[in-house]
Amino acid sequence: MFGCDEPKAAELERLLEKEAKARLGLETDFFVRTGAEWREVVEGNPFPDEAESDPSHLLVFCLKEAPKAAAVEALQEAIRGREEVRAKGRHAYVTYPDGIGRSRLTNAVIEKHLGTRGTGRNWNTVRKLQALVEAG
Repeated sequence: MFGCDEPKAAELERLLEKEAKARLGLETDFFVRTGAEWREVVEGNPFPDEAESDPSHLLVFCLKEAPKAAAVEALQEAIRGREEVRAKGRHAYVTYPDGIGRSRLTNAVIEKHLGTRGTGRNWNTVRKLQALVEAG
């Protein structure tokens, strides 16, 4: 956990990605969020009932860029199960009522439809990160 303001977060992502490649030979994405952004993620959750009743099947995807509304609609239309998706800025919230492992709504499908890379964390982890933000 470290501090930075929002404009510098994107610079920090690029620096971490560059250094991971140079020092470790690892090509990976980093997703940096400020404490204020993380509070907005928690407070902006469109699925509060699921967060309470089934937090391990509610995921927040941190995205590199905010998807266009048409891309979110295309993703919602591509869903063949009972999953639900909502997007707010650079975050997508996904419920997996029948479990994540059996779902066809994979990270690759989400990235393809939204046109940006992302990484997901379940609501239990989101709340643990929020506790770190609050303690920080």
